[in-house]
Amino acid sequence: MTEVTELGYITVGVSDLAAWDEFAAQILGLEVVQGDDANVRYLRMDYWHHRIKLVEDASDDLLAIGLRIAGTLEFRAMAKQLQDAGVEVRIGSRAEAEARQVLEVMFLKDPNHYPIELFHGPLVQYDLPFHPGRRMHGVFSTHAGGFGHMMLNRAAGLEEIHAFYTLLGLRGGVEYKIPMPHLPEPVELMFLHCNTRQHTLAFGTPGEKRINHVMLEVTKMQDVGLSYDLVRRAKIPVIIEPGSHANDQAYSFYLKNPSGSMIEIGWGGREPTGQSEYYHGDAFGHTPVMSNMKGFMVPA
Repeated sequence: MTEVTELGYITVGVSDLAAWDEFAAQILGLEVVQGDDANVRYLRMDYWHHRIKLVEDASDDLLAIGLRIAGTLEFRAMAKQLQDAGVEVRIGSRAEAEARQVLEVMFLKDPNHYPIELFHGPLVQYDLPFHPGRRMHGVFSTHAGGFGHMMLNRAAGLEEIHAFYTLLGLRGGVEYKIPMPHLPEPVELMFLHCNTRQHTLAFGTPGEKRINHVMLEVTKMQDVGLSYDLVRRAKIPVIIEPGSHANDQAYSFYLKNPSGSMIEIGWGGREPTGQSEYYHGDAFGHTPVMSNMKGFMVPA
């Protein structure tokens, strides 16, 4: 079975590019690169041409999820694998691939109708080392695990979502069953992985936006603390205070980005255990800031 290998990139529509320019560079430490026109920005965090593409768009939400496939043979095998399973797939043109700085790309939608782009051959610029937008103690952790993880609010059922992403080679399942006093049943959160990162994609509850949060992992714990201090000084809303997850055991906190969803800054995540288990809550911390929680489900 052919499998995706990592979360390679995402494309996000944003209504305020100027706010994102400052936020991405001065708060997150990403390198901001001007696109071919004034309506596009590329955010770099390693040698790749980009990991996040920002497009001026009123949605302030996810426009595409880019999942990597190892190479040409695997790309062909994945297309057949999906078509044999009844999934509608469109192979992109050379121009569409070049616009994404990849060799080949195919397009499909998941059960939530979220756009998926499966690709191979990203442009990796070893002649252009990553230059952070502000000082950092370390770098972003991207080797072998992709650029981070993403939790999505869902429109479809967890079983349907699980069946689809299993076709892509992701593994995992429900890892949190969080009791809620006002609900008759615990809230279930599903986590899926495809490499050494404990989870690549996660799915929470239905929500107004597609994105719940995007997680960026750093190699030094000090960069979590530095980011937290910068967020406080800039008076950016903290949504969830620092703490440690039960599933990936990363130390992290969550802040609100200019598009109204969350960024998680984390350090120290463990690899998948290869066996399923579930939790009622986190190891410690991660206290929601209730005054800033409107519109958010508490993530894990």
